[in-house]
Amino acid sequence: MRSMEFKMERQGLLEVGQEVTITEGLLPSNYYYTIDPSLAMSGNIPFRYRLKSRKGRVVDIQENARGFYVTAEFDEPEVDMTK
Repeated sequence: MRSMEFKMERQGLLEVGQEVTITEGLLPSNYYYTIDPSLAMSGNIPFRYRLKSRKGRVVDIQENARGFYVTAEFDEPEVDMTK
């Protein structure tokens, strides 16, 4: 399973276990992903790490000083973005 982190601006928009739909956005050198309908947004993802799935499941929601962070899992192989 591939996991990805999204930034959520307000508490309570998503719940752990909830199935989500993803929209892909395109920048000049990256993709970004939004949990519909504009509930949370990923960071920029390089082209070679493009997410192929458009449906996933929320597995964790964390709050820290910078806001709320949602982790979602997708049915595709995990990628190592440190390479």
